[in-house]
Amino acid sequence: MPEAPPEASSEGAKAGAGAIAGLLRRNGRRIALLFLGMLLPLWVFAELADEVHELEQFVFDDPILLRAHALAGPGLDGFFVLVSRIGYEGVVAIDLLIVLSVLALRRWREATFAAVSFVGSALLNLGAKQFFQRDRPSLWESISPEDTFSFPSGHAMGSMTLAATVVLLAWPTRGRWPMVALMAVFALLVGYSRVYLGVHFPSDILAGWMAGAAWAVAAYLALFHRVLHPWQDREGAATPQR
Repeated sequence: MPEAPPEASSEGAKAGAGAIAGLLRRNGRRIALLFLGMLLPLWVFAELADEVHELEQFVFDDPILLRAHALAGPGLDGFFVLVSRIGYEGVVAIDLLIVLSVLALRRWREATFAAVSFVGSALLNLGAKQFFQRDRPSLWESISPEDTFSFPSGHAMGSMTLAATVVLLAWPTRGRWPMVALMAVFALLVGYSRVYLGVHFPSDILAGWMAGAAWAVAAYLALFHRVLHPWQDREGAATPQR
């Protein structure tokens, strides 16, 4: 067969590059969210889960636990017990409030996303705990003991699911960066409280964060696959910001 003229090959390459550039321009944010918000956290979780399944010890777990315990005192004890309680009971209440609030606004897709994100995360955590059946740390007697399995942390997973869901819902608004900062501090405090209290290994916390983020992003990408972000109307125009 005769070879295509160099000019034709060059034009074809340019057309292909232009098509790829157009796809990236239209879907770049979604692709970045897919890799950074779902695939990367899933990879980290899988690495941690494999070690836990093989009953391997993480070199960073005990040193971080002991360093946190070295800071223990009456003031911090009370503070982190409160944070830990908010990280469970408070998260459940906030989850319910978000779903009901969005339903009241008649934003059915956003409400479905929030409900799937929160309920699915809780069910996945329960299933993962039963599958891995990792024992809790026992370096000292905790002031707030737990008798369930340890991996992954339900507090960390629940708080990160809440954080990721709120940030994704708030992203089109002017308050997205304050919400990112607030949710990051909240998730970090809840996770650290569990380490401080000696009821979770740091690897449990990291796994919970990764699983919670990955699940929330997966739910978002599944439910908003035809629109750029929440709060868009049926014609595709974003709801005006106030």
